[in-house]
Amino acid sequence: MTAIIRMSELYAPTLKETPSDAAIPSHQLLLRAGFMRKSATGLYSYLPLGWRVIHKIEKICREEMDGIGSQEIMLPILQPAELWHESGRWDDYGPELMRMEDRHGVGMCLGPTHEEIITDLVRNELKSYKQLPLTLYQIQAKFRDERRPRFGLMRSREFIMKDAYSFHTDAESLHKTYQDMYDAYGRYCERVGLEYRPVAADSGQIGGSVTVEFHALAESG
Repeated sequence: MTAIIRMSELYAPTLKETPSDAAIPSHQLLLRAGFMRKSATGLYSYLPLGWRVIHKIEKICREEMDGIGSQEIMLPILQPAELWHESGRWDDYGPELMRMEDRHGVGMCLGPTHEEIITDLVRNELKSYKQLPLTLYQIQAKFRDERRPRFGLMRSREFIMKDAYSFHTDAESLHKTYQDMYDAYGRYCERVGLEYRPVAADSGQIGGSVTVEFHALAESG
């Protein structure tokens, strides 16, 4: 049974004035309506209304991912530098990678993405090609030390992302999963009411030969 809370009890502090650093409508409305609050540059706390919205978005995302055979997992946010050195991305990723050392002097980073750690997980567990294809996904926080965090949640240093990783025996299997994922993203955008366009994009440090981003159309770009 869903608990009903009175508006008089709801923690949703609103703002009469628009914060000076809120440049686009979505950022302004989220702050003024009491959905979130700025904690520091590029960092936000989600208040009850905002967190409820995120839960609804995640539910739709999970339904679409589960519907194409993906399985949800949870990977650590804090990742060993050793794996990033092995992939060659420790230096290549650039200053956006948040690096640190633990008390023992072991290099670590806060994950901006999880290719290294998911590959290490799967390569140590899969024993036969009969276990493929396999697609694993997660929904969790990511960290990127943006030079100029701006536009609210559109360009922040900490953000929630759904990332999925698939493993295959051949290119044909990979292409099928790619198409399944492409179709799922389209359905997801439609279900949340976005006017969107699939756009060819640069793969950047993640790599790959084909990259498509699903862009929501907005006057702010």
